[in-house]
Formats: sequence, C-alpha cells, structure tokens
Amino acid sequence: MKRYFSSESVTEGHPDKVCDALSDAILDACLAQDPESRVAVETLATANFCCIAGEITTKANVDFEQVARLKIREIGYTDQNLGFSDKAEILVKIHKQSPDISQGVEAKEQGAGDQGLMFGYATNETKQLMPLPIVLAHGLTSRLAEVRRNGTMPEVLPDGKSQVTVEYDGRLPKRASAVVVSVHHKECDIEHLRERVLNNVIKPVLGKWLDKDTKVFINATGRFALGGPAADTGVTGRKIIVDTYRGRGRHGGGAFSGKDPSKVDRSAAYMARYIAKNIVAAGLADECEIQVAYCIGIADPMNIHVNCFGTNKVPAEAIEVLIRKNFNLRPSAIIKELGLKAPIYSKTVAYGHFGKEGMPWEMTNKANILREEASNLTRDIGAQRQ
Repeated sequence: MKRYFSSESVTEGHPDKVCDALSDAILDACLAQDPESRVAVETLATANFCCIAGEITTKANVDFEQVARLKIREIGYTDQNLGFSDKAEILVKIHKQSPDISQGVEAKEQGAGDQGLMFGYATNETKQLMPLPIVLAHGLTSRLAEVRRNGTMPEVLPDGKSQVTVEYDGRLPKRASAVVVSVHHKECDIEHLRERVLNNVIKPVLGKWLDKDTKVFINATGRFALGGPAADTGVTGRKIIVDTYRGRGRHGGGAFSGKDPSKVDRSAAYMARYIAKNIVAAGLADECEIQVAYCIGIADPMNIHVNCFGTNKVPAEAIEVLIRKNFNLRPSAIIKELGLKAPIYSKTVAYGHFGKEGMPWEMTNKANILREEASNLTRDIGAQRQ
C-alpha cells in the first residue's frame, strides 16, 4: 500500500537556527573553560538586534557579546545591508541559576534538572538509522550552505528551507514524490536561480530518489531577497521537530539548544536516541522508539517505555530487560557515558541533532552485546511460556 511522509529542514541562517547557534556557542564557551557550568540560555534575533538572556552559573570568563558576534559572522551574516549582521545591537541579560533548581542537580546523587519526558527513535531505512525524508531534507539545506560557502552559487544567502515528501510501499521508501526548496538570494534572475538550485543542490542530494514525476518547487512564491532575522524574528528552541525526527518519532516538547547536560530535555533525549539506535543496529527491531520520563531532583527515571511498532524480532519484554541491564539512565551516568561535559554542542545546531557521524549518541558500540544477550534472553522467555 502506498503511503507518503514529509519532512522539512532549515539552513543555519534561518532566524531560529541563528538563535540556537548563539545559545549553543555560549554554552560551549562556558564548558570549554568550566565543564561543570550550568547554562540555560535563550536568544531572540530580529532586524539589527539580538537579545541573549538566561541563567548561567560558571567559573568561566566569557565575553558573551563577542561569542555571539563571532558566531553570527561564521554563519554568514556579515553584510549590514541584509538587515542583520555581526554589527547588530546585542543586549545581554544573564544571571545565575536558581538555587531551588541547583540543590537537586548538585545533590550527592545528581537528580534531573527538571521534570519531563523525552523520546529517542531509530529506523533501518537509511544507513544513518534515520527516516529517509529527514535525511534528504537535511541534505538539501546542508548542500545550500556548501554551495554558498565554496563559491559554486555566490548568489545564495544564509537563510533557506527544504521539504521532501517520500512515497513508501509499506515500510520501504520508493521515491521522492515532491521536493520544496526556498533559497534566500541576492538580486538575480529567478528562473536562472531555479535552474542552478536544481542542478547544484537538488539533483546531487536526491539522486536516485528523483524521477520524471517528482514535483519540484524552488522559491515557489518567486522572490526571497529579504531573509534571516530581518524578515522573521528568531527564537531559540523553535525548531525542535526539525532537530529530531520530523514527526516520525514523537517529541516530549523540550528544546535542546542553550542547555547544559544536567537538563534532561537534552541529555536524556540523546541517550534515548543512543538506546534506540543500538537496538535497531543489533537487528532486534526495524524501528524503535524509546520514551523516558523524569522528576526534578530525582535520579532514576519515572518510566522507560519501548515501542517497536510491531517490527521487533524478539519479545518486547526482552528488549526492555536488555535496556535496563545495559543502559544507565540516571543523569550523571548519561553525562559520563556520552561525554556530555565537552564543548560539542555547536556541532548539533544545524541539520539535525541525530544521524551525524562522530556524535557520541550515534555510536552503535552496544549492538553486539545486545544481539548476543537477546538470543539467550529470548530462549529463557520461551521456556518460561511453555
């Protein structure tokens, strides 16, 4: 049976992603000097103005404004004529973390920094163990940045979006049925721009997934010369679905950027992805979603829920036993296991937090042991049922 699923992505110059980037640049700057930093930073960016606010408790000596300006420049907003640049007015309003929160985080057994529920997801339909639509959508926006930076398409500016609809036959992806790309651009001939985006961006990324019937829309409204924060105010944490699985896996609602790993919104979501990916990599299921929930100040999660959508190759109860045996979901253990006190967060900002090589939660180093233990556990469960 045919079915369709769509995912979108945005470039690093999208207003919300600019804000995520500034928040995580400040987090990394603090962690680089003081790995015990407690950081919760929100950024708002609009025309020629940026406000950075939040709570930071750290021994680091960081010039927050300078960090922000360097990051804006790195993203590509260096021309004041764009209405937002590294010369924008920047207002910084930072104070220390609430002692009511820190008493639970800094206890002998580190508790969760807040209550909440987090999800992790993996599927075997791509080598990244991510859904194909989001892999292709991120590929398009990443390619837009690449052709802008390497000079292939100098008319391209930092803002942009993509969307890909994939046609499935059952669980198997068959083709891209529709592709949408919106490109922030300098003054140029729109038809020529569309042709160049098709040949330099869409075709190289989508490759075999394109066919003669794929619907392609490039700057569907025509002109997109005014973009970035000058056209649309950005805020940290407003692209949480783009950051994760674009709707294929559920989301607990907590954003990632600007938060140190004591905040389980971030660290537990990374751990849940790590668990789900190892389960799929082990061949225990074709698709897996993990939910964990926490109470503020309490180390052990309130629950662990596993959903393999009927694709599991071993009993569901065996998978839950394996998770509890092989993965420690207490905040301090997550931070240690994944090395989350390192200044790695700027790498996560653009083109998704998941499916990227080199990030610690993308390791499949527990797949073999899960596979071996699952075989023994399945035999035991089978014997008990007889």
